[in-house]
Amino acid sequence: MSNVLVVAEVVGGAVTKATLTSVTFAREAAKRTGGQVHGLVIGQGVGAAATELAKYVSTVHVADDAALKNPIAEAYAQVVKAAAEAAGATVIAMGATAHGKDVMPRAAALMGAGMASDVTGFAGDGWGVKRPVQAGNVIATVEVTTDKKVFTTRPTEFEAAAEAGAAGAVSALSVSVGGLKTQFVSFDAVKSERPQLTEASVVVSGGRGLKEADNFHKIMEPLADKLGAAIGASRAVVDAGWVPNDMQVGQTGKVVAPNLYIAVGISGAIQHVAGMKGSKTIVAINKDPEAPIFQVADYGLVADLFKAVPELLEKL
Repeated sequence: MSNVLVVAEVVGGAVTKATLTSVTFAREAAKRTGGQVHGLVIGQGVGAAATELAKYVSTVHVADDAALKNPIAEAYAQVVKAAAEAAGATVIAMGATAHGKDVMPRAAALMGAGMASDVTGFAGDGWGVKRPVQAGNVIATVEVTTDKKVFTTRPTEFEAAAEAGAAGAVSALSVSVGGLKTQFVSFDAVKSERPQLTEASVVVSGGRGLKEADNFHKIMEPLADKLGAAIGASRAVVDAGWVPNDMQVGQTGKVVAPNLYIAVGISGAIQHVAGMKGSKTIVAINKDPEAPIFQVADYGLVADLFKAVPELLEKL
């Protein structure tokens, strides 16, 4: 019998939804280990996040230190290793976000553990797990056979965990972090009053069909504001410099699965579809009836976006 450890991602002092989806995976893993689900919160001044996470797990280990104020993966990986030992955990999981993808491979290396990334679920009753390859066109089943197993879980493939019956214990974890080769310089966040792309229930994305950057802002921003949506973009738009790269949806961008996804002027290349095909309802607006995006759309409108979107805004 051994426990399962979930590494939390904390943003703005709160535990992210991606963390709660990883808890769902961990609860299933705990059925295989016969143990309990523990949590780990890392940072400075993260007491509130630890209390929040305790609603979902049996024990929360808190590494609260000034040296951990900034999310340097080298440092966090050392904490994950120490926490796994303190928790008696043989399975360690974290959401497959940019932060999780940075921290967990390093932690796996420190522990000598095998790792499977971007996991979408279990395959059978053992330790086989499913993960997408070839831009999601193939679902591979892989098995981690080392004693300790590390996973990053795709947030869009798991429901956020419900609170447990009773709050878990919170335990301080003392870790001495050293030997770092990385130095934190600054973090330039894109500030917006709109929802975060990976957290939003509605996402509107624009593509190359918008023709130029000014059109992207003139068309997409009013639509997003009307729907209370986050704004995404195709890789072509990001590569053209129209919008920051943190707005990119796709295989090399962010993976989203909102309740409603509206693709405007996006052809539907495999790279983009891999990042949004898990959306509950997909609406596509494109003047090309042969555009691949229509193959994954629930509703397709073959029309000129410069006419269709203003009409849609008027109706809304």
